[in-house]
Amino acid sequence: MQSGLVNLREVARSDAKRALAEDLGFEVGHWPDDLLALDLSGSLLNQETSARAEIITRETGIFCGREWGLAVCQLVGRSIECEFLQGDGARIEPDEVIAVLTGTPAELVTVERTLLNFLQFMSGIATKSRSYADAVAHTDACVFDTRKTIPGLRIAQKYAVACGGCANHRMGLFDAYLLKENHLIAMGGIEAALPELDRRSPDHQVQVEVESLDELEAAIAAGARLIMLDNFSLAQTREAVRRAAGRAELEASGNVTIKSIGALAETGVNRISVGELTKAINPLDLSMRFVGTQ
Repeated sequence: MQSGLVNLREVARSDAKRALAEDLGFEVGHWPDDLLALDLSGSLLNQETSARAEIITRETGIFCGREWGLAVCQLVGRSIECEFLQGDGARIEPDEVIAVLTGTPAELVTVERTLLNFLQFMSGIATKSRSYADAVAHTDACVFDTRKTIPGLRIAQKYAVACGGCANHRMGLFDAYLLKENHLIAMGGIEAALPELDRRSPDHQVQVEVESLDELEAAIAAGARLIMLDNFSLAQTREAVRRAAGRAELEASGNVTIKSIGALAETGVNRISVGELTKAINPLDLSMRFVGTQ
């Protein structure tokens, strides 16, 4: 994720507010005076004594979500403290303690699920991203994410992708051009589209999607410098790399899996976009357990 593009702490706090409102049953714009009272089970516990809890991992993975975890704790706890023992992007192993929390028993059980949801979700994305990055490490290709994200959590997901070692494609429709078939038809073809974009917004990245080798040739001839190969076979991709001959940066896209990405990277493409990084999520198995009370 581009440094300075977003304030992660502000995003994490906003995401945490929405998640807590969903779990505790209130509207974000009407923050309750006594948040803990809304947790029916948690309200049965002592709010005066101090307790200590640890978050541990049950499997190997890449940790991610520190700011989101801190935001949840800060919003819930009057006295809760959370110390992370690993930073985002760190490799973690089974039974490793990754965070220590102190607070009242009521506070800790109230934050538990929302806190773990963010950490498991984001660590799962980071872990999958690392596996994809490792699969192409023997080549010069770079793996990118897509806009196939859960509504409202795009920044969190793209941040987790970056922590796992892959790269971020455009954040949304607002920060880069991607011209697909319908765009090009409506604009009168690529020969008319590219000069218009140069006139309107020369500072924005422009990418053109092609569906055949003939369209690739037309895009290069029109001056396209970043081209997406949509669902090309391995043979077509190799031929596209040969024809482009460095005149344009090529990105392969469409039905890429962890099994197929290595061979795809070996064709010589510069970039490979993978929707599965953010749409097929396997949360990392984490748990929180009390280890003492006072």
